[in-house]
Amino acid sequence: MKITGKFDIDIKPQEISSQGEDGIHLGRMSFDKTFYGALEASSKGEMLTAMTAVKGSAGYVAIEQVIGCLSGKQGSFVLQHFGTMDSGNNQLTLEVIPNSGTGELTGLQGKMNISIDDGQHHYEFEYGLA
Repeated sequence: MKITGKFDIDIKPQEISSQGEDGIHLGRMSFDKTFYGALEASSKGEMLTAMTAVKGSAGYVAIEQVIGCLSGKQGSFVLQHFGTMDSGNNQLTLEVIPNSGTGELTGLQGKMNISIDDGQHHYEFEYGLA
């Protein structure tokens, strides 16, 4: 199945225990999301970032637990994020962590793409239930 929708995100910077050096800025953030569309859910996550001295070049990893309703099925699942930006060229991978689905989402597998258009966040989620 493939679904699309929008989401809102609230990002909050957190303290980090490691400081970057040589032009690298390390960051840690928590975030809360609300998903709309066929995925009616909320999520909480943690993100680590590294920004380089070159504008538009950075990387991040994150873990996010999504709780709610996916195409009429209740439960939760966890997304793992891996993203890089190379002078503005973005690569982003969000995958469902195997065996993280609960309730009616047990056995969920999938990948999500996100995009931002005019300040609005969008998702495209391709998934299946085993």
